[in-house]
Amino acid sequence: MKSCAACGTTIVFGGVHDEDRTYCNQNCAEEGYLLEQAAKVPEAELQRAVVVVHEGLCPLCDGAGPIDVHKSYRVWSAIVVTGWSTRHTIGCRRCGVKQQLLDILYSGFCGWWGQLGVILTPIQIGRNILALLSPPAAFAPSEELERAVRLQLARNPEILRRAA
Repeated sequence: MKSCAACGTTIVFGGVHDEDRTYCNQNCAEEGYLLEQAAKVPEAELQRAVVVVHEGLCPLCDGAGPIDVHKSYRVWSAIVVTGWSTRHTIGCRRCGVKQQLLDILYSGFCGWWGQLGVILTPIQIGRNILALLSPPAAFAPSEELERAVRLQLARNPEILRRAA
């Protein structure tokens, strides 16, 4: 099976093809282009921006950091249709935990209503519990945060000019 060139998700059916890369959807195909642009961001400027984000205020609640990427997982089901996703929250630990708990509740209520949902709901709830028990390290930014900042700099290079 193929993996998405942007997010790494396993692609079972279809996907979006761009030259020699395959993406899981159009959003990831656009992110793939941004990743190419992001690779051009100078390393020193990237590291400076990552530290500013990591040590800054939470963009969700304006609370104290450290700021990092917190993953949460959800599933919903309706008889023969099931959808599941991994969500990335950039914020403080408190906001990350809040999103993980909300996705546990969401999955617990909406996930059981289909054949595949019966299997995926305990998996997604378990993944949220593991994420709650193993948060990103507080003393250093994660690779996911560095990637998110790199993509933001690729989307809006003016950020670097304003910060300088």
